[in-house]
Amino acid sequence: MSVGQHAGAIAESPTMALNEQARLLREQGESVIHLGIGEPKNRTPPAAVEAAAAKLAGGEIKYTPTTGVPSFKKAIVEYTARNYGREVAPANVIVCDGAKQAIFNALYTLIDPGQEVILLAPYWVSYPEMVKMCGSTPVLVSAPEGSFEPRLADIERAMTSRTRVIIVNSPNNPSGAVFSASLLGELIPACEKRGIYLIMDDIYHKLVFDGAIAPSCLQFASRSIDQGNIIVVNGVAKTYGMTGFRIGWAVGPKDVVKVMANVQSQTTSCSSVLTQAGAEAALRGPQEVVEELRRTIESNRDLVVAGLAAIRGVKLIKPLGTFYCLPDFRELLGERIGSNSHQLAAFLLQKARVVTVPGKDFGVEGHLRLSYAGSADEVIEGLRRMRWALDPASSSEISFGGKSHRRDWF
Repeated sequence: MSVGQHAGAIAESPTMALNEQARLLREQGESVIHLGIGEPKNRTPPAAVEAAAAKLAGGEIKYTPTTGVPSFKKAIVEYTARNYGREVAPANVIVCDGAKQAIFNALYTLIDPGQEVILLAPYWVSYPEMVKMCGSTPVLVSAPEGSFEPRLADIERAMTSRTRVIIVNSPNNPSGAVFSASLLGELIPACEKRGIYLIMDDIYHKLVFDGAIAPSCLQFASRSIDQGNIIVVNGVAKTYGMTGFRIGWAVGPKDVVKVMANVQSQTTSCSSVLTQAGAEAALRGPQEVVEELRRTIESNRDLVVAGLAAIRGVKLIKPLGTFYCLPDFRELLGERIGSNSHQLAAFLLQKARVVTVPGKDFGVEGHLRLSYAGSADEVIEGLRRMRWALDPASSSEISFGGKSHRRDWF
């Protein structure tokens, strides 16, 4: 007996696989530093915890409407107006089990087998597999050397009569790049002209640094939300550090959202009333928690930039958002540590017990994605171990902001 060819061809999520490896090593008593997982270490906002607890204590834990609890959808409408300057209606909103489900539901709604979806490399690891699950073909457009922002001319060359969707993720996972207003301002009219839908994965839109503001595709749209071609995906996982709540949403044209609801009704039915209550409270509650998290991550970003600068042969484009960076290790690849990013990641896990994610899985070979969503101590220790493993002749001390840090070896 065997599984179906279609499902059998779906690749395992590399980030989930690495999480499992790290878990098994820790169960064996190993000291593992996880620079691979995109999960902030902050406490869940108190307002969210209290609201979910109150809902649970009330005992009415039942089904919710497929597109979301009305009061929560209203909160998303208000969030959209406040953060995007766009007035939308509850019928433009669908609540899903995380932003990942929202993206998949949108793709399943918009594309047919044989059509194409343009992905901008580096891209999030799940995009290509989602497109393939819908029977369509991912078309990759890479950024020029020395940059993580694609060129409009390269994107337009990839557009064909079969192009149905383009996915834009800025701030970008895995690179931390924030796409320029000039790129998005030209890309939106290009998609409108050709009748191409644009899915904006905006899950990191508030996690930006150095005073930057992440431009949104919605601000460049010349049409109303219902007459337009843009679907914006967001959620509470990253901005509020509420990954375990598994609540995301999509805002888009009513006719698209209606079909997405049909897809959802036949799969997961609806999202939990408990986690929707918590997510609504996060949106309506004190927003200082977002700024506190952003400042913590920005401080960790500065540690990563300084730490990687101390490792000879490593190049880094300074991230302006998210809690990821995508340093270039190509100068170090060779017989001792491996010839590609998968071998390099395996080397660091075995040699230094540091978890990273291979760049190849994001469409960029020779790089590793590092997450600095954890504590400052974890970031510092992970970088120290990496330097020890990659550059044995160097000291294990690394200077961060003029202070030298040295931790006992594991």
